[in-house]
Amino acid sequence: MTAQASIVVFDGAASPASHTFLAQSVVKDAKLDEVVAIYREGVTSVPVYAQGVITLKLKRLPSGVWRANTRIEIPVMESVSGQNAAGYTAAPKVAYVNTIESTGFFHERSSIAERRLVKQILTNVSNNVSTTVAAATSGPFDELYSLLTPPG
Repeated sequence: MTAQASIVVFDGAASPASHTFLAQSVVKDAKLDEVVAIYREGVTSVPVYAQGVITLKLKRLPSGVWRANTRIEIPVMESVSGQNAAGYTAAPKVAYVNTIESTGFFHERSSIAERRLVKQILTNVSNNVSTTVAAATSGPFDELYSLLTPPG
């Protein structure tokens, strides 16, 4: 198992920006019998409740199949457009949260190469990639889905 390092990723904006998600915790939830790793953005000018969050979960189901889940939540802030007649400007707040989840189910007999293959096909379909692209062999997503190891 690797150390829980920060996740640095670019967004898909017209002018891509780098987002750094800082390791918050890795816990074994005994009640649900799963490992949960949580990362949160560390933008100093944004309140904690408005930071993006990545959650990675790994659980072995009673059937022996491994369930690996990634959830990414990116809050969108309201835009504050001035003050009221009394001179008060409201603090910004979260308007809504855009969320995406990916869950993989991997047989206990599956190999790392087989799990990487299905993960890479998902990545290529998601990005409309029709050319040969080498599968990622490092990083938190690969560790969770290919190696069945949550970071930390």
